[in-house]
Amino acid sequence: MEIPLLLAVPAVMAAALLAGIEQAALAMLVVVALVLALFFAGYEASRPGLRQIMPTLVLAALAAAGRILFGPIPDFKPVSAIAIIAGATLGRRNGFMVGALAALTSNFFFGQGMWTPWQMYAWGLVGYVGGALAHAGAFDRADGTVRMPALLTYGFASGLLYGVVINAYDIIGFVQPLTWAGAMARLATAVPFDITHGLATCVFLVALYKPWCRRINRVVVKYGL
Repeated sequence: MEIPLLLAVPAVMAAALLAGIEQAALAMLVVVALVLALFFAGYEASRPGLRQIMPTLVLAALAAAGRILFGPIPDFKPVSAIAIIAGATLGRRNGFMVGALAALTSNFFFGQGMWTPWQMYAWGLVGYVGGALAHAGAFDRADGTVRMPALLTYGFASGLLYGVVINAYDIIGFVQPLTWAGAMARLATAVPFDITHGLATCVFLVALYKPWCRRINRVVVKYGL
């Protein structure tokens, strides 16, 4: 049910766009909050043990701390890279949780608002997709070496994926009246930041992916996670 649940958000976005709903921002916010609540409830229902939860919480805390540390540099953050690493080593569900929890906790520093659920969903989606790709063998060869071109391609694309979610919410919910000119103007201001986000993710993946994955995989094997 995870994939249909995650796809519900873009489906509602498309419906709000096509139907021209006046209160689109509120309607979409309700849906994304419900999706997050159901995802978290599903995670809790799986009854993960403390050994399983701790690596996820530690990575989420590191991602949140990294976001705060690099706060002065717009969109140059390690959150996407760490969410991808979590998905690759701990599974796509934990990749989602790391991205979502990092957004939630770091926003106690940056400020909570109606943008928080969207950041949680977007960063969670980055980790989830990263975990799915890693599980399919996209990032690591059988001999343990890293498919760096594939990893960095997704790393850069993840910045754009995050941007698509945030920008779509912003444009559909707040550009009134919604016109092509207005949407393109809003998008033009956002794309440079999304590109920076993608490049930053590549930088952090180059620095962190190999050593962190090696250490996390040791923990996974040692404790049978």
